[in-house]
Amino acid sequence: MDAPSEFRNPGKRRSKKGAKPQLYEDTSMQPPPSQYGAPPGQGLRKLLRGIINENSQEGYDPSAYGGQPGPGQFPGAQYLNDPMANMAMQYGQSLAGQGTEFVHKNIEKYVSTSRMKYYFAVDTTYVLKKLGMLCFPFTHSDWSIKFNQDQPVAPRDDINAPDLYIPSMAFVTYILIAGVVLGTYNKFTPEQLGVQTSSALVWLILELFILNMSLYIMNLKTDLKYLDIVAYCGYKFVGMIVSLLAGMIFQSTGYYGTLLWFSITIAFFLVQTLRVKILSHPEDSNYSGGSKRSLYLILSISLLQPVMMWWLTGYIMFAK
Repeated sequence: MDAPSEFRNPGKRRSKKGAKPQLYEDTSMQPPPSQYGAPPGQGLRKLLRGIINENSQEGYDPSAYGGQPGPGQFPGAQYLNDPMANMAMQYGQSLAGQGTEFVHKNIEKYVSTSRMKYYFAVDTTYVLKKLGMLCFPFTHSDWSIKFNQDQPVAPRDDINAPDLYIPSMAFVTYILIAGVVLGTYNKFTPEQLGVQTSSALVWLILELFILNMSLYIMNLKTDLKYLDIVAYCGYKFVGMIVSLLAGMIFQSTGYYGTLLWFSITIAFFLVQTLRVKILSHPEDSNYSGGSKRSLYLILSISLLQPVMMWWLTGYIMFAK
């Protein structure tokens, strides 16, 4: 007699009865549902594809605003298509043009460009001869200035004509040599170059102001222009450079000896040169009285240069 079915497999039946009911469904191994009803990744791809399709329909060019340059464009050309960039560029060009025009107009008020070109019309031969004359002026005999149709000839054609090339180059060289000298004494700092430049410029401007005011107060009729005064006062930097170099090599003896020599030469040079510039109007009715004032002015300018040479080099040499 067959046993009932519930007794045929007692172990299986018991396992069913003994199993505990599952309280929740294990979803740790299943992918999360997508909000678009698709497997993960497909929904995001569909969203990006829709955005790109919409932009392409509206005519959007991804290279127009900072993207990759299109075919045939150089790098950075995409920024030129930006209307704001074009507007800023046009505004900047307009401001630059206005600033250049403003500078040119104001420079022409005080310094003529053509006049400045005259003072820099030099060549190598002129520079070498002028430096030799500044170092040894006693061998020079003809101090007159050449003219061409009531206008002085360019410095390259007349060694007696003043120039601004040698004073400007000598000024820059003086600043550099001063830094070298201070470096030998372990006193150099980057700020020293600025201090030296500012100090020399202030004293030079003060010197030019005093001399121009003296010419105005004395009411002297001369051919001396203010740029001529700048040139003549700037020639002293040549002697200052040599004095600093001599002091650096031969100590105080070389410095004082070289400074004394160039003090004599610059004073002699200026007396001979300014005598032609200032004492060139003997036809005036008050020439006798004006000549005395002119002589005083010439001597004052000539004797002031050695004092300035010592003042601008002495504190550098003895900065120990």
